[in-house]
Amino acid sequence: MKRSTAFQKSAGFTLIEVLVASAILALMALISWRGLDGMAKAQSSLQTRSEAHQILQVGLSQWRTDLDNMASLPNVPALDWDGRVLRITRQHSQDPQAGLQVVAWSLGNGQWTRWQSAPLTRREAWQQAWTQAQVWGEAAGTPSPSDAHEVLIQALRSWQIYYHRDGAWSNALSSAGNNSTSVTNTLSALSTLPEGIRLVIELSDNAPVSGKITLDWVRPTFTVAKQ
Repeated sequence: MKRSTAFQKSAGFTLIEVLVASAILALMALISWRGLDGMAKAQSSLQTRSEAHQILQVGLSQWRTDLDNMASLPNVPALDWDGRVLRITRQHSQDPQAGLQVVAWSLGNGQWTRWQSAPLTRREAWQQAWTQAQVWGEAAGTPSPSDAHEVLIQALRSWQIYYHRDGAWSNALSSAGNNSTSVTNTLSALSTLPEGIRLVIELSDNAPVSGKITLDWVRPTFTVAKQ
């Protein structure tokens, strides 16, 4: 009887041992959960930043495409910058035979925004779109659900444009050839277009991607004269 009683006492766990084991298991579970939660948050953050980078790259690519397809025609302004709205007359990228398009870029309500007209084949239609782009730019950043021509590109704090002429960069507003925003005095002839355009944007602090970006564009037809 004594041996049987001693065996029964040594076969089980005390309450303290069970509590200690439970505490250890709970601690390990907590550590594992925090590790998994941290990995999930890191993956979500990387995914958000990756998507933001892709959106920004698409926007900058569209910027280059608009400038590359800029149309230089007699008595038709190709480029106009008034400090708030950049307007461009460009060829239709998918179908050059479809006519011209008026494209506008502006910053409103912290959003860098792009607008484009439908393909234009008549001068009256182009004139209307050119004026409409200027009016749109004054209220950019608050797209109407019915306005399929406006796209929000990127959250920005600021943007600035510079023109390159005669081997130097200068503020586009003070650059020669762009001292007026009237149709007859905006940049139209190939000889008056800048050799290059520099875009400087400062991304919003609250955006997944932040900082300042400088993007230079060189006019495809620009050549350096040999000495």
